[in-house]
Amino acid sequence: MSAGPRLFVAVPIEELARARIAEIVERIRPHEPPGRGVRWVRLDGLHVTLRFLGPTDESRIEDLTRAMRRAAATVPPFTVVVRGAGAFPPVGRPRTLWLGIEAGREPLADLATGLDRALVDAGWPAEGRPFRAHLTLARADGVRSGPATASALQEAAADLALESRIDRLVLFESVTGGGPARYLARAEVRLG
Repeated sequence: MSAGPRLFVAVPIEELARARIAEIVERIRPHEPPGRGVRWVRLDGLHVTLRFLGPTDESRIEDLTRAMRRAAATVPPFTVVVRGAGAFPPVGRPRTLWLGIEAGREPLADLATGLDRALVDAGWPAEGRPFRAHLTLARADGVRSGPATASALQEAAADLALESRIDRLVLFESVTGGGPARYLARAEVRLG
């Protein structure tokens, strides 16, 4: 018996910004060792995750959508600026490579906090980790080439300053198997 689809709530990044980020990634990829490099995410679904929910029973999706509406109603549309790159953890062998969010962190944090409150009211446990606004680009999971790829990403993104309008929350399903995870939109609500 399945526990249900793997779900998360995020804000998607606009197409123009995704295209510029894809150009950066395509400059780095050819220099990675074949078969032993980092696992890049699919850039067509680039997003800032506000809350990962994991396997969720289908019957809870309407509750999730109501919680998303509550959180979205309190935050008007805004703009973020994607700037800089880094890794988690920042030293040693990184697990995650990311691009940073400079402008727009506060409304993103407000949105994440409001979403967490609405989810708690709907019966989900509170998020235990602090929210860190970032765009995950790759999973390194300790591979030997991870630090070099993280360094190449930081260098390639040194002058990066991309704006993206944030105007909606999306409930995504993460579908795994056959390459990088695909993200299917299950519900969407507008901000404001």
